[in-house]
Amino acid sequence: MIVAVIPNLDKRGSSETVEKMGRFFKECGIVAYLPDDICCVGYEHAPTEELYKIADIIITIGGDGTIIRFAKRAALEGKAVLGINAGRVGYLANIEQNEYKLLEKLKSGEYTIENRMMLNIILKENDEIIGEYDALNDAVISSGYLSRIIDVTASVDGGDVITYHADGLIAATPTGSTAYSMSAGGPVIDPTMNCVCLTPICSHSLAAKPILISGEKHIKLKAFSKKRTDIYLSIDGRKVAQIKPYTEIYITQSKSVVKLVRINDRSFYKTLSLKFRDARSSK
Repeated sequence: MIVAVIPNLDKRGSSETVEKMGRFFKECGIVAYLPDDICCVGYEHAPTEELYKIADIIITIGGDGTIIRFAKRAALEGKAVLGINAGRVGYLANIEQNEYKLLEKLKSGEYTIENRMMLNIILKENDEIIGEYDALNDAVISSGYLSRIIDVTASVDGGDVITYHADGLIAATPTGSTAYSMSAGGPVIDPTMNCVCLTPICSHSLAAKPILISGEKHIKLKAFSKKRTDIYLSIDGRKVAQIKPYTEIYITQSKSVVKLVRINDRSFYKTLSLKFRDARSSK
């Protein structure tokens, strides 16, 4: 078993966890790699891009943003990712930093792989592709200014058009249902489901509600502003493009899937309960 550890060292406690894991891997006979710009005893080293080819499993230490970033890259190589939570919420992480000794299960094969769907987003202008992205959490259309209403139209499989008058629109995967979509009033979705949730952001219509759409469907979005407000597309929290009135946004299920390693017996619903309880107790 070869693993690659890719940590976010800006997160609290991650440096100490990397050191402890290095000693632990030596003791249990797991070959572990670190990016070559991080020096720590107990690891082999290689350039970050090479780690995705060398390792059987990628281990990330950080918050959900860190896991998303490296999991999407690992998906290109068909490699699975195990997240160790060093963030505030950590819905995607499977273990906490103090549970690192559970990693011994990787050597004995006592783990499962959970597939998570991604979205493929294609931008077109005048029938030409100007951008293509994969999203594990969500694709968000929003204005560049706070509380500026924009109009977003959505059609499914070329059918009737729904128009949202809102601050924006979120197209979320089941994985992303516990992120921005949930904050905007969207439902929590079992991450193993195959669907897309369209959630309006601060809608100015009482009738506008989140809509669940089969992952097999093809979604087309367009956005414009009567006040000529700048409109942007963000993928997994990163702004990637400015949207013009003639920009067409096509959303389908990606051919790539993210593989998440599970080595403890906490179900998604147990994790959800724990995270909600922690959120209440922190107030």
